[in-house]
Amino acid sequence: MTDSHRLPRVTRRRFLAQSAAAGSAALLAGLTSPGLSFAADEKPRRPKVAAIFTEFRFRSHAYDILENCFKPYLFCGQLVDPGIDIVSFYADQFPEADMAREASSRLKVPLYKSIDEALCVGGKEMAVDAVLAIGEHGNYPDNALGQKMYPRKEFFDQSLAVMKRSNRFVPYFNDKHLSYRFDWAKEMYDAARKHGFPLMAGSSVPLAQRVPPFDVPADFEVEEAVAVHGGGMEVYGFHGLEVLQSIVESRKGGETGIVKIELVEGEAYEKAIREKRWSQDLVDAAMQAETDGQFKRRPRPAPLQAALVKEVEGPHAIIVHYKDGLKATVLKQGRDSHRWNFACRLKGERKPRALAWYNGPWGNRNLFKALSHAIQSLFITGREPYPVERTLLTGGAIDAAMHSHHTGKPVDTPQLTFSYRPVDFSAFRENGESWKVLTPDTVEHQTFTPGDARPSS
Repeated sequence: MTDSHRLPRVTRRRFLAQSAAAGSAALLAGLTSPGLSFAADEKPRRPKVAAIFTEFRFRSHAYDILENCFKPYLFCGQLVDPGIDIVSFYADQFPEADMAREASSRLKVPLYKSIDEALCVGGKEMAVDAVLAIGEHGNYPDNALGQKMYPRKEFFDQSLAVMKRSNRFVPYFNDKHLSYRFDWAKEMYDAARKHGFPLMAGSSVPLAQRVPPFDVPADFEVEEAVAVHGGGMEVYGFHGLEVLQSIVESRKGGETGIVKIELVEGEAYEKAIREKRWSQDLVDAAMQAETDGQFKRRPRPAPLQAALVKEVEGPHAIIVHYKDGLKATVLKQGRDSHRWNFACRLKGERKPRALAWYNGPWGNRNLFKALSHAIQSLFITGREPYPVERTLLTGGAIDAAMHSHHTGKPVDTPQLTFSYRPVDFSAFRENGESWKVLTPDTVEHQTFTPGDARPSS
C-alpha cells in the first residue's frame, strides 16, 4: 500500500467525539458507567446484541467477556451496568466442557444453529443492534505458518450478509486480530468503512492497569521501544504487538506504518543479541517493572492447570521496522502467561521509561472487564473507543512475523505503511481500583455466574 492509498486518518471531529466519549460518564440503570457520554438530548439505550462465538467453556474468551454482559461488574472500582441486552447466542463448536447450552437455558437466551438465525433472532431480517463476535478458542487447525485458522472472517462475512439483506448495518466487535490473514482483515475493514458501521477489534491487554501509570508525553519522540511477553509465538506475539502499539502510536507525528518485520529464534536470536539489535537496558527495565509491581494473584484453577499445554517455543523476537525510523522489538522471555511488560527511551532522555500491565488477581480473566466496558461503549454510542486501524496494523504485523518465521528471512510490508492518529482511550483502561474490591483472597467461581459483588461502602 503506497502513501497515496493510506487509510483515512482519524479526523479532528472524530477525535473530539471519541475523547468526549472517553472523558464523561453516564448513568445506566442507576450505576455510574465511566467512559460513556451522551448528548443532552440523548437517552441511554439498551442495544439488543447477538453473541456469536467459537466455543463457550470456563475461561474461554466467550466466558470471560459474556460474564460482564448480563449483570453489573467491576470496572475501575465501580459497579457498572452493562447497558446492553444479549438476546441470542450462536456457538460454532461444543467442547466436552460446554457451557453454552446451560447458560442459554438458564439465562433464557436462545441458542441458534446459524449466525443468520442469531442475528435475526429466529426471523428473516436483522433483529439486533450490534454483533459481539468472539472467534477465539476451539478445535481449529493450524496452517503451514503455525497460525490458528479461527473463523473470524467467516463470522464477519455471514454477519455482513444479513446486514446487506436487511439494509441495516450495526456496530461489530471482533475479538483479537481481525483475521490471521492480512488480506482478509483488510477486506473486513474496507467493508465496515464502505457500509458505514463502526468496527472494533484487538487485544484486551492494553486496557489493563499500567504500573506505574505511563503515557508517551505529548510531542515526544520515541527512539526505541521493547515489549515483553511470556507466551506462544503467534497467540501472544499478537498481544505483545498490541501493547507496544497502544503506547508508541502516541509518539510525535502519530502512526505512519511499518515497512519490515523480522522474527528471529534459535541461533538467529542469539546472533541478534550479540549484534545488539535491541537495547538490553530496555529489556532489563521492562522486566524490573514487573518485579517492582509485586503483582499478587490466586493460584491457577485446577481445570486450567490440567489443561495447560507444554510450551515448546523458546525465546524469540519480532523486530519491527517503522516507516518513521522507530526501532522496536517484541520479545518472548520465559514462560509466564501473565507477563506483559514495556520499556522505551524518549529522545533526550538516557533513563528508560518502563511499566508492566497488571491483569488482575485472577490473571488474564480479569482483563476482560475493561474490554467488555469498551465493547459496551461501542454498542451504546456507536463510536469506536480507539482506532481499529491499530489492530489492522498489528494483525498484519503478526501475519508478516509468521511468514518471516516460516522463511527465516525478513518480510517487507508495504501493505502496512498506512497512517492513523491515536485517540485518548485512558477512560477505558482499568486503574487498579477494582483490585481493592476483587482481591487474591476473593474466591474465583468456576461456573458461569455473571456479575460481581457490590463494592463495600
